Amino acid sequence: MGDQMQFVVEKLNQEPFRKNYNLISFDSLEPLQLLQVLSDVLGEIDPKHAVDIREELPEQTAKRMLNLLGILKYKPPGPVSDLSAFRQGLVTGSKAVIHPVLHWLLQRTSELRTRAYLARFLVKLEVPAEFLQDDTVADFNKQYEELMEAFKNLHKEHEQLKISGLSTAEIRRDISAMEEEKDQLAKRVERLKKRVETVQNHQRMLEIARQLRLEKEREESLAQQKQEQKSQLFHAEQRLQRAQVQLKEMQHVVADSKPESLMKKLEEEINFNSYLVNEKIPREMESKKTSVYFLQKVVAEPAMTQADLTALESEIEEVNAQINQLIEKRIITYEPTDSKFSMYRQQASIISRKKEAKAEELQAAKEEMSRLERQVEQKNSQAHELGGSEVLTEDEKKRQEIAEITAECGVLQRTEELLRQRHEATQQQLQAIEEKKGISGYSYTQEELERVSAVKSEMDEVKGQTLDNMSEMVKKLNAMVAEKKASLAPVIKELRQLRQNCQELTQECEEKKIQYDSCAAGLETNRSALEQEVKGLLEECAQEESNYRYIHCMKRSLEIQLQRAKEEMKAYVSPEPQERRRAVREQYTRIILEQENLGKKLREKQKVVRESHGPNMKQMKMWQDFEKLMECKRECFLKQQNQAAIGQIIQEGGKDRLVL
Repeated sequence: MGDQMQFVVEKLNQEPFRKNYNLISFDSLEPLQLLQVLSDVLGEIDPKHAVDIREELPEQTAKRMLNLLGILKYKPPGPVSDLSAFRQGLVTGSKAVIHPVLHWLLQRTSELRTRAYLARFLVKLEVPAEFLQDDTVADFNKQYEELMEAFKNLHKEHEQLKISGLSTAEIRRDISAMEEEKDQLAKRVERLKKRVETVQNHQRMLEIARQLRLEKEREESLAQQKQEQKSQLFHAEQRLQRAQVQLKEMQHVVADSKPESLMKKLEEEINFNSYLVNEKIPREMESKKTSVYFLQKVVAEPAMTQADLTALESEIEEVNAQINQLIEKRIITYEPTDSKFSMYRQQASIISRKKEAKAEELQAAKEEMSRLERQVEQKNSQAHELGGSEVLTEDEKKRQEIAEITAECGVLQRTEELLRQRHEATQQQLQAIEEKKGISGYSYTQEELERVSAVKSEMDEVKGQTLDNMSEMVKKLNAMVAEKKASLAPVIKELRQLRQNCQELTQECEEKKIQYDSCAAGLETNRSALEQEVKGLLEECAQEESNYRYIHCMKRSLEIQLQRAKEEMKAYVSPEPQERRRAVREQYTRIILEQENLGKKLREKQKVVRESHGPNMKQMKMWQDFEKLMECKRECFLKQQNQAAIGQIIQEGGKDRLVL
């Protein structure tokens, strides 16, 4: 609930609301203020609902909000029986009702804005059946439904164009640029026509140029057909070579192998093929089917906007956070049995991955081996066709070429040096003759004139060729303009397909990223499990070390006791009396004798006590009776003294008198 309120407050503080709330101020809003905030959010989605709720009755406000929430397909949390409570909470402005509604609306504002816009045109008006009996009403209703369907189709095309990324402004710019280019080409064509009209037989030359172009196109098509036939011939030769190689292999295997080796090889191939058929290929097919299913599902769904992508990314982040929390809880509630099972499962997955990798490596090695065998066969056939001459390796060829080039380079350098010397001698002689004749610099001027004349002739040839090329280029440009116009629509379609492929690749990249994150989370889980296992092993090591120290102490104690026993035995068997007295056995023997004498005396005393018990008890009884008698006399004496103090008792004639 706290995260929900935090999200709502952040969205309300952003554009276009700018409420400047915090958690405390938002939580302390009155019901009327909370309803006004909800009305503002609904007004941002549908401008018709941007009203002040103080200007309308509470029933109208609740009805308006419930109608729009129904159009937006909002489902209140909880069972269906709580719908009445939801309506009542919406009327009274209850936080428990309005906070979830705000969270749901602010999560998908752009999507809901589009849905509210479409609802203005696609919410069908229900006409009673008795009114549809009228032909005019029925025609209008039919026309209304047709317009609704047309609006649906136009909206779908509009969304597809938005997704495709084509902009009308860009298309207009391209068309205007092409029209400008067309005008420029038309002007150039006119200028060239005016130039060509001055040439004699220009129509015949144009016709010859047209025929030449047609013949060149035909030559290109024939060259393409020839290339295709060569390619087909090459593929057929490759198939024939592969078949011959397989035939030779089979013949070699049949000639050199034994039945046991053949059976073993066949069993290996059967096991490998059965693994491919039963495990690898079904798994790959299942993954391909799953990816195709998801792609079909994505294609079937309507076009997604940036807001939808943002919402999906936020949901993915929330799910990843929940997964991490569950992983942490699992690590906290760690149990050894679960760790053992996870370790076994991890080992099984590692073995299966290794098995798949080895199978792929084996298949790739087989393909590489077959390719190399084909290359060897081709090289052998080429060598045989060349007359059986020795085929040099690449290194030997390179060494031979380097030696030839080095020798040729030396010869050319020597030739260049000789020619340079001759040229210098000739130039010196020529200069001397020119100075002698008084025409110094004549040879240089003559060379410059020859060079300029050669350049002029080349320029003339280039100009002539340029005119021909210009006419041909004009024709080609006209054809290219027509082709571009004709091929513009397919290019746009292809561009759409490429953009769709780009979106698919982007989605695949996101899926790979999710797989990477899940794999990273799994590795983190394994790391935590290994850390727990290492911690347990360290504790076990500490316990074993403690047991070792305890056993070592017990061993030391037993050794001391054994040493004392040896010393006692040595003292006991010693012939010296002094040593024998120090022995523990002798000490305990003396103590036993003393205790036996004490016990004997106590038994004699007990016997005396038993014999005198009866008379002593009788005497004690007599003393107790005597004690009681004396106590009674004491009490009587005290009582008599008390009576004498009060009065005097006189006995006369058998009568007692008290005299005070």
